[in-house]
Amino acid sequence: MALRLTKKLTIKLMLNLVALCCSPVVLSFERIVSLAPHTTELIYALGAENKLVAVSDYSNYPSQASQLPSVANHNGVDFEAIVRLQPDLIVAWQGGNKPQDLARLASLGFTLYYSAPQSPADISQDIRELGKLLEHDQRATKLADDFAYDLTKIIQRYAQVPHQKVFYYMWTAPLMTIGQQAWANKLLDICGVNNIFADSPTPYPEVSKEQVISQQPILLIAAMKTSQQDATQYWQSMQGLLDARVIVADPDELHRFTPRLIAGLDSLCKKINGY
Repeated sequence: MALRLTKKLTIKLMLNLVALCCSPVVLSFERIVSLAPHTTELIYALGAENKLVAVSDYSNYPSQASQLPSVANHNGVDFEAIVRLQPDLIVAWQGGNKPQDLARLASLGFTLYYSAPQSPADISQDIRELGKLLEHDQRATKLADDFAYDLTKIIQRYAQVPHQKVFYYMWTAPLMTIGQQAWANKLLDICGVNNIFADSPTPYPEVSKEQVISQQPILLIAAMKTSQQDATQYWQSMQGLLDARVIVADPDELHRFTPRLIAGLDSLCKKINGY
């Protein structure tokens, strides 16, 4: 069966229905599979890592997670491996995992929880719902409350800053940036800057250095695993054509829907604005 967080059907309602129609059965999960790096992080943050039996590729935080077998990557889900593991809960990323894979898992009788934050503010609710499902309510409440408080402080701090033009990129071969619908664009909004490709019709467009130069941003943000030296060197050939500062941001902290977003966002905004 599938547990979906929608207005019509919430985890709370599902639990109530189980209690009413199936008492004294309790919905408790002991074997969990995580299908995305951020859902793996959330399970660890909630203190339920002892129930994890498998994760996805790039589940590398905390480091212990990388020791677990992987049953999902960008190509899809390893159904045979999951069937062998017989998890009683699969925590999936709605919007990241392939819809057809999730539909097939549900059709096979597995219980799924869908993590699907659309904005940074949604992460608090995701933490609460997953924490309740895993019977870690108290820890989830503390994590969610702290996250919401810290996020509000960051939003308020940069609410009135002058909007600078910035170029945000996550890959160099090809040079890939973000459009208005991309997750990272919401982070730039919080930091009080204008993404020069916000008008792109696609969330992650490929662009050229010439297109970047034509927009004349004053800041270049490399959200990728690279050094400050290498990021600066990449733009060296554009000297004289583009007068822009280069900064590096941690993509894992910024692009995963977990409590670590606060540290990444705080660092990004401070690098952009100087405070």
